[in-house]
Amino acid sequence: MAGLEASARTEGALTWYVAQMSGEAAEAMGRRFSQRYPGITVSVIRTTGQVAYERLQQELKNNTPSCDVFSSTDIAHYPALLKRKALLNYDVRSAGALAAPYQGLGEAGYYYPTTGSLQILVWQTKLLSAAQAPQRCVDLCDPRFKGHVAIAHPAFSGYFGQWVLAMRRQYGWGFFEKLAANNPRVGRSGNDPITMLNAGECSVGTGPASTATVTIGRGNPLSIVYPDDGTVLCVGPSAIVATAPHPNAAKLFMEWLLSPDYAAACKDWALEPVRADAEPLPGMKRIADIKTLSVSAADIARDLPEAIEQWRDTFGN
Repeated sequence: MAGLEASARTEGALTWYVAQMSGEAAEAMGRRFSQRYPGITVSVIRTTGQVAYERLQQELKNNTPSCDVFSSTDIAHYPALLKRKALLNYDVRSAGALAAPYQGLGEAGYYYPTTGSLQILVWQTKLLSAAQAPQRCVDLCDPRFKGHVAIAHPAFSGYFGQWVLAMRRQYGWGFFEKLAANNPRVGRSGNDPITMLNAGECSVGTGPASTATVTIGRGNPLSIVYPDDGTVLCVGPSAIVATAPHPNAAKLFMEWLLSPDYAAACKDWALEPVRADAEPLPGMKRIADIKTLSVSAADIARDLPEAIEQWRDTFGN
């Protein structure tokens, strides 16, 4: 690592396209890396995953490289980039510390999970008792919740799109036909259901465990359930772009994204850590103690467009 650090300091900078966290968190991460490795600055470009992907594609098309490390919420971006030979081959040594559920959810030597998101069930404690709360994802189809279910949209939320694919694989599209019959409130972002639940507009819904837990910590009347039929584990990978202007700094940054220091920074910003030795976020279970479901990058790339069309046919939006 000493040789890599020296080469990275010679380059002195890197540019990071990131969609996996807020702009404030991403800037703080960049500063933390620079504190750990003085002399290397991080230019943070924070936007949505799709916008970052389109920007990167334009750079590749015009041969105007700017991005060094690409961190998206849409894992399907990476097989497409790999196919066009747009990712640098680099074996990240820190990847050996990934928690078991994250292993195999990237492509060794090209892209690795650096953030995660557990999609759980959330319920409004002022509207339901613990005995009334849903325990399985299929409970969202229970007629007693008609008009009171809050969900996201797979065409706008990459993480919710993965949840849709996992539920379709487990139960078939009939699950969503029953869910549509319950007249759910459909937002866009994966966090929109939590907003609706906080407002008391709905009593049950889906959402990221980290966002829900932070919201609960602020005194909001919510509670979470890790579903008995499986918690969908979504990953946000990172990779080095093949045309990276600062390849050595990018390699060092990838090592850092899978390091204990980054895992600690994730905890500060309520982001799911991916290392096996990382402490869970306050109020959450260890990932090893949760029944998780996941969808591969290849399956997402192949199946999500069709699932979005099915969604629009069924839900009318």
